Amino acid sequence: MSQENLDLLRRGFEYVVRTGELSPDTVQPDLVWDTTTFTSAGLNLKHCVGLAETNRWLAEWTGAFENWSLEIEEVFDEGEQVVTFVRQRARASQGGPELEMRFAQVWTFREGLIERMEMYLDRSEALKAVGLSE
Repeated sequence: MSQENLDLLRRGFEYVVRTGELSPDTVQPDLVWDTTTFTSAGLNLKHCVGLAETNRWLAEWTGAFENWSLEIEEVFDEGEQVVTFVRQRARASQGGPELEMRFAQVWTFREGLIERMEMYLDRSEALKAVGLSE
């Protein structure tokens, strides 16, 4: 992956954590945000197209939490595709202990912007999606 794509991805993560939305200057207008690959019961899994639909999904995803954060733990470069292993932390809005979840995302870039994101609960599934194995 080019350093520009990596910088864009990190800037995008920072923006999402700060605002709860994707930055329009980091994504293609026809962005595909696919969480149907995330095999976990009880989550609102969707295949979103475009920034507005994706940001509505993100608001639903983060809306039940306070002190929500994301941290990239690992990055695997496969050219125009990148796999990130991410740690999400949050506390439920109604209180309780801090929650932590780890998941993977496969990012596809086109012309210097994010074209697609697929989310996986299983690390090996994400790596397999780009032709890698653990």
